[in-house]
Amino acid sequence: MPLTGPVDGEAAPGLFPAPELAPPATRGDTDRTARRGMAAGRTNDAGRQLAFFGAEAAEPAVADLAGLLAGPAEVSVMGGTARLAVVVDDAWRVHVLVAELEARRLPTSWAAVGGGRHTVRTAYTRVLKPLVAAWLQGPAKRPPDAFYLDGRGLRLWLVAAGSMADSDVLLRLGPAADQRVVPVGAALAAVGLPAVPEPGPDGPAYRITGRRLLNRFAELVGDPPPTVPRAAWPHRG
Repeated sequence: MPLTGPVDGEAAPGLFPAPELAPPATRGDTDRTARRGMAAGRTNDAGRQLAFFGAEAAEPAVADLAGLLAGPAEVSVMGGTARLAVVVDDAWRVHVLVAELEARRLPTSWAAVGGGRHTVRTAYTRVLKPLVAAWLQGPAKRPPDAFYLDGRGLRLWLVAAGSMADSDVLLRLGPAADQRVVPVGAALAAVGLPAVPEPGPDGPAYRITGRRLLNRFAELVGDPPPTVPRAAWPHRG
């Protein structure tokens, strides 16, 4: 997959080039997934939820970037264009995030920011302006009234700012998150992931805990990309 490349000649973090994304599931794939869920004892409603909300259920879309905006991603506007940027703390996150953004036809670059961390950012583009405008209230970032999360949004949030902690999943909101805590919590609850925010050194985070909720989360975000360490991704159990 072609990449825009690093900023200012910055050497790529290890493991590049970024992995190809798996193709989105077809309707037949999602139907088979639902049937497997029913065979395993899940209700027909659960099968439909998996088909409608899981990461493999639809093709990548710019609207999925709401998952990054729920977390620590920052935005900026220039005229009729906008850009999204997020700081990540592992090389595999750079890989996967670049691949995800490129899959949405968003030219993307990266740059080291010290301490092994990198900023991944899109180019300024008109494509992002409607999404960014909906999230900005003055200088503050806040979910719009129509905000919701699905598997693809959760997957992007996990890639950018999620981690495994004592078998739980932590989803970091990032700094200056006061205006996001309540609506993001409501969006998590709406997809069957009720969670309570907890403080952290880089801002609050939502903790997904308990076998049932962790299985639900793993179903929604799908299987890990090939470069993700096994211990860094939730698995169905």
